[in-house]
Amino acid sequence: MNQDSIQPRSAPRARSPWLVGRPWPELAQTWNRHWPGWIGLLGGGLLLLASCATAPPRNVNDACAIFAEYGDWLPAAKAASQRWGVPLPVLLAIMHQESAFQADAQPPRRWYLGFIPGSRPSSAYGYSQALDGTWERYIAATGNRGADRDEFGDAVDFIGWYVNETAQRNRIPKSDAYNQYLAYHEGQEGFAKGTYQQKPWLVQRARRVRQQADRYRAQLSRCEPRLIAGYPLFSPAGASRHA
Repeated sequence: MNQDSIQPRSAPRARSPWLVGRPWPELAQTWNRHWPGWIGLLGGGLLLLASCATAPPRNVNDACAIFAEYGDWLPAAKAASQRWGVPLPVLLAIMHQESAFQADAQPPRRWYLGFIPGSRPSSAYGYSQALDGTWERYIAATGNRGADRDEFGDAVDFIGWYVNETAQRNRIPKSDAYNQYLAYHEGQEGFAKGTYQQKPWLVQRARRVRQQADRYRAQLSRCEPRLIAGYPLFSPAGASRHA
């Protein structure tokens, strides 16, 4: 490199005035004095972003308490149930198992050496834990282009659509929460191949989905008419006491 190609020394002008002329020991001392506040500010910003997501219901095991807490969820869930012909308890039981009604649920991230974040095992996201590709299929099939996986109404409609597709492709009744969940987890082709048969943990999970659907069905039979009528079913303090 010849001398003509050397650029003028402009580094001081490009650096922050706060850094210019400060020796590293002084910068280190400044960091040591102020890092708790900076970290706190960053953490507060992250918490603020997280707070934008709808919190899960206080009692995810009781359909009556869920809809008493989030009244706008009932019309959305009933609309999906009617649109796809899927019993409401089946929709809720699948969502309960997949995300426990957590809007931004994701599979746990892999970690290396205990502190290096790695990738997640899949692209599953949101209430329904729909994969990227399956969600795109849903949007293409329904035309619901504004749908988001972290919106309850869109997610419950997705589950209804998938259960309906499974009923057509795999001949599983829409009311069969056990086999519908196996197909939901394994995919319709995987279910047809019987991949779940080698996964006893998944069979046990599907049994829990069936039990939860039965529980939701019994609960809704006593509270749904009053919820639809708009009567206050529970007080805020007692909304989580119904099991």
